[in-house]
Amino acid sequence: MTHLQKIIKPIIMPYWWQEFLTALPRIICGYLLTSSFGADKFGLPWSAADQNLRLFEVVFWFPNDVASYGGIFKMFPVFFAWMGAFSEAVGGLFLFIGFQTRIASFLVMSAMLVAIFMQQIGEGIWNCLPAMGILWVSLFGLVLGSGRFGLDYLLTKKLI
Repeated sequence: MTHLQKIIKPIIMPYWWQEFLTALPRIICGYLLTSSFGADKFGLPWSAADQNLRLFEVVFWFPNDVASYGGIFKMFPVFFAWMGAFSEAVGGLFLFIGFQTRIASFLVMSAMLVAIFMQQIGEGIWNCLPAMGILWVSLFGLVLGSGRFGLDYLLTKKLI
């Protein structure tokens, strides 16, 4: 088995209902990330028309927000804004459909850690809860993969 197959292949649990219970939060968080959080910052086909975003374009205010974090974020705000918005928008889509789940989970986890510790922590724990919830769901996706309810399962079933 190649390294890529090891990354893609999900862990399969003994019963389908266990798979369903672990897939449900992944699917819901992926949908929310790609349809709302990511689409507000990143140009996707379902982004709001009033934002005037082209495909894969970052909204104008986000690089300034990222630069305010300081350090390396201030040195490369456009790059980190693009990576954060991409992680939420495309990573959320991949979590939703269960495609490249472990890689998408890693990207989403990175974006949520930045959101928690660089953006929301100063406003109190209550403001960190959405990012913390998505972080925990991403952790399960990183460990388990998509399970039976995702494209990774169908792809690895054909390969192996």
